[in-house]
Amino acid sequence: MKVMIIGSTHAGTAAAREILTRHPETAVTIYERNDNVSFVSSGIYLYLTGVIQHLEDMFYTSPADLKQLGAQVKTRHNVLRIDTGHKTVQVANMQTGEVFDDTYDKLIMATGSSVIVPPIMGIDHEKVLLCKNYEQAEQLYQSLQANQRVAIVGAGYMGTELAESYASMNQQVMLFHSHSHILNNYLGPQMADAATKLLQHHQVDIHLNERVTGFASGSNDQLIVETAQGDYEVDLAVVCAGFMPNTELLRGQVAMDRHGAILINDYVQTSDPDIYAAGDACVVNYNPTGQPAYTPLATNALRQGALAGINVFGDLQPYMGTQATSAMQLFDHTMATTGLTYLAAQRRELPVRHAVYQGNWRPAYMPTTAKVTIELVYNYQNRQLLGAQFWSRHDIAQAANTISVMIQNQNTIDDLAYVDMFFQPNFNQPFNYLNLVGQLAVKQEYQRGNQTPRITARGNWSNSIDKH
Repeated sequence: MKVMIIGSTHAGTAAAREILTRHPETAVTIYERNDNVSFVSSGIYLYLTGVIQHLEDMFYTSPADLKQLGAQVKTRHNVLRIDTGHKTVQVANMQTGEVFDDTYDKLIMATGSSVIVPPIMGIDHEKVLLCKNYEQAEQLYQSLQANQRVAIVGAGYMGTELAESYASMNQQVMLFHSHSHILNNYLGPQMADAATKLLQHHQVDIHLNERVTGFASGSNDQLIVETAQGDYEVDLAVVCAGFMPNTELLRGQVAMDRHGAILINDYVQTSDPDIYAAGDACVVNYNPTGQPAYTPLATNALRQGALAGINVFGDLQPYMGTQATSAMQLFDHTMATTGLTYLAAQRRELPVRHAVYQGNWRPAYMPTTAKVTIELVYNYQNRQLLGAQFWSRHDIAQAANTISVMIQNQNTIDDLAYVDMFFQPNFNQPFNYLNLVGQLAVKQEYQRGNQTPRITARGNWSNSIDKH
């Protein structure tokens, strides 16, 4: 069988490895526009601050590694057209200009996403940069020494991390966000406010509810950032306005959502049974709502890519879906999130409530401890967990993984309240903070008159009781 993979960042690389490990006899051809594969864009901010010394370390494999596995790797090759009816593709060799056709039995679409370039006047100004791929990361790094005042447009993950990076290097940073709070897709207002204050403590000038409308050249080789509230003079601007799927090649040939992300089934298969999709080019099956969603995260891409590599040989491994779990270290604090925020659940008109817990992560009698804030989101009708967000000076990121599994398994606040977790003063309270936020949610429902539902016991231990 001949399998063609278009794109080789996270998803394409994972698919190729899975195919060639399980079925090394398979003819695998990878087409990639760049001269590199598997770049970890989420590490760009670590490179800028010097935590990672060499940008090349952000590649977790190479074309040579994939060739050694048995793949035909065609870097600097751009796929121009896909004909799904005849199972052919038209490809351009970007180095020689040669254009040729190729065929496939199965196709894996792993073309990823591109940075959204908003319709802002002057967006193509030489002092306005984007941030996603290897070349853009190098541009950002080269700009560090010559540019002291930096404007960042967009306060999602990438923009917030870049604001931290520039601020930690004593650059003057302005962060513009058109929403009422930063990280609005990941945090509720309370935690976002805490993150905002932390950035401001490190001299980041944050402009909320302020949309950038244009860029223009100023005096002395400066850049003018234009907004409805005023103009600001800076040395450099970085636009981090989100991502859009690269799916033009299949438009009109497979089913897509309104954003152009490819729809997939439980085996990451598209509406064309011979085409699979993985990563930022497609939707995820989002478990908190039971609906497809566009969530461009590397974790999703890796899992979907591996599943595509398995399922091209048949419906072998179903996709469990995702809770879009993620985390960020912001200066000396950790933020983590999984599933829906309270506001996101309200926008979907779900029967939702939230419980907010604040307390020490381990006993106060220990030499050190720190406050943990948890916002737990749940369906008050069936009591199932829908999401949780975490904020602390203590590293509580793995707690998001625990809640993620519980959302996946459709656990309730009652399960969370008393699920077995060990106690040892070095590590936690007698009841773990996850237990405690679950107990808080249960108490809330009890006070509202919403009694704990009858739960079937998970085992029958009556035979273990000595009745004699």
